Amino acid sequence: MIRIKNENQIDGIRKSCKMLARLYKEVIPLVQVGVTTQDIDAFCVDYIKRGGGTPAWYSQDFPGAACISINNEVIHGIPSKKRIIRDGDLVSLDIGIDLNGYFSDSAVTVPVGTITPREQELVDTTIRALDAGIAACRKGNRIGDISRAVYDVASGAGFGVVYEYCGHGVGLAVHEDPQIPNVPERGPNPRIVPGMVLAIEPMVNLGTGDIKLQKDGWTVITADGKTSCHMEHTVAVFEDHTEILTILNPNEE
Repeated sequence: MIRIKNENQIDGIRKSCKMLARLYKEVIPLVQVGVTTQDIDAFCVDYIKRGGGTPAWYSQDFPGAACISINNEVIHGIPSKKRIIRDGDLVSLDIGIDLNGYFSDSAVTVPVGTITPREQELVDTTIRALDAGIAACRKGNRIGDISRAVYDVASGAGFGVVYEYCGHGVGLAVHEDPQIPNVPERGPNPRIVPGMVLAIEPMVNLGTGDIKLQKDGWTVITADGKTSCHMEHTVAVFEDHTEILTILNPNEE
């Protein structure tokens, strides 16, 4: 069942999303050569708790506040003292906050040092795919329009699009209906209506879109070992516009 949010609920979700956007502003500069993924996670835990929130993934029993996935890890990389960031890495951060029962969700992939031109194209294309998905997320369209927009941008640039994991509703829980595939597919295709709050999240790979789940039960990697990129925003749909909740406007910096 899709949970349509009222104005007060969207305002609560918005506050959680703005807190998350401010966290990203602080944590992205820390993603540097020599830093461990545990160091980054510890910063996120402290920041969220100081702000009166709780790491959203704790409710899913994930062992960290941030999923930190590097290179061929697509999503759900577990923070570790042994995982040291190196020059040329693509580091994906996926973080959510539970603030007074309202959930935010956002992801960004951070290039560290010198990456290849094709990897830079992967990052740029995933951003464009996210932008296209958000542009398609408006009253009157369908969820499948988001899927088509994401897929057309990513596949059109010759990249593989992950199809086994997808975007989703969010706001009153970490994951809600509807699912938002990153590839066009048959199945439920609900109309987009005001009050929907959605997490749109392209996961795009340098090679195949196929993935594998690691033995830890969390970490998802590319099937061919090539690099992956993950970008995500939480958005709210209104009568006359769609608002990206997980960004800071100039007056909110």
